[in-house]
Amino acid sequence: MSTAAAHHDALEPTIGQAVLHLFCKPEGPVDLRKIATAERAQIKVGNQVVAASILGHKADCCFMVTGKDLWQLRKFQTAIQAAGLCVVDSYVSLTEISEYAKGVPEQMLQARLYPQLPPQGMAAFCFYPMSKRRDAVHNWFALPFEQRKALMMGHGKSGREFHGRVLQVVTGSTGLDDWEWGVTLFGVHPDDIKECVYTMRFDEASTLYAEFGPFYFGMVGTLADVVPH
Repeated sequence: MSTAAAHHDALEPTIGQAVLHLFCKPEGPVDLRKIATAERAQIKVGNQVVAASILGHKADCCFMVTGKDLWQLRKFQTAIQAAGLCVVDSYVSLTEISEYAKGVPEQMLQARLYPQLPPQGMAAFCFYPMSKRRDAVHNWFALPFEQRKALMMGHGKSGREFHGRVLQVVTGSTGLDDWEWGVTLFGVHPDDIKECVYTMRFDEASTLYAEFGPFYFGMVGTLADVVPH
């Protein structure tokens, strides 16, 4: 690739940030120094990188990267692959303000668009994608707006019961990935996340209308904590 071809105009959402989850396994020796260099390059341009060690067979680690310019996120993906990691799964989404958020304080809206990650004291990590059901009996998108809003208000009320124990980062992915939302949870304890997900599934918005993809769970840490494992 020529030097001229390597430069691109920034591609950014008009509001909020892009979010990239990369789930990885090693292909061979992994160069921690190259990954650290890639992390520093993201931080230098104002992006955030969250590293998590993943339990189970699906992946060994996850990097959650947030930032404005999609090309910068692509650079990080390229760099960790060059450092010896194989991306075995991924998710692409954008931070967003829900259509049901009218009247929410501006500070809360900004926190949804520009979350500060990782939250202090919350080392338990979970990610899963989800969509709203649209079958013949329960079609979320056929409901009137006011009914959908009421259901989501009840859903949000359940989530707020876990304030201080769980931070929920819900990002939109319609047209960007296979599901409609990505949900990233940070918890003080692993059972905080377990209880939160279990409790919120009993809301009508979830019980009748939610469909869930695969779950990834692990621990947030520094690169020195995560990469050697």
